[in-house]
Amino acid sequence: MAIPVGSKAPDFTLKSKQASGLVDVKLSENFGKKNTLLLFFPLAFTGVCTQEMCDITAGLNAYSGLNADIIGVSVDSPFAQEAWAQKEKIAITLASDLNKKTAEAYGTLLPDLIGIGAVSARAAFVIDKNGVVQYSEQTPTVKELPNFNAIKETLAKLK
Repeated sequence: MAIPVGSKAPDFTLKSKQASGLVDVKLSENFGKKNTLLLFFPLAFTGVCTQEMCDITAGLNAYSGLNADIIGVSVDSPFAQEAWAQKEKIAITLASDLNKKTAEAYGTLLPDLIGIGAVSARAAFVIDKNGVVQYSEQTPTVKELPNFNAIKETLAKLK
């Protein structure tokens, strides 16, 4: 079960593959500066995940206007995430939770998805500048998208 609103967001340092090489993505770097939309998704190169990340990329200006940084997290390697981002023109930061500890900390780890092993559920968290969860949603199935209208409403209140 996803961690609830009002919880202190578990900090993490995950790897992301950028043009400059492997870089650390640390949630707490946004504390005191920006709100964070943290999106957990099961796997790169899958239909619903591609739709979600492409839709988010298309609407990036709306989130920038809400003073929000977006981080997508999956159990894929940073190299698979980079290849997927390039293929689909995904412009948000993708972070690799290869050891599954971050999904576990947020309560989103599914023990076995269709027989392929543990992956993250589809989930969304809005974390304010103080590191407190202001919105928490784990979708009923991995095929359903989070309620992005509710996410934007939450971010608008935090500006």
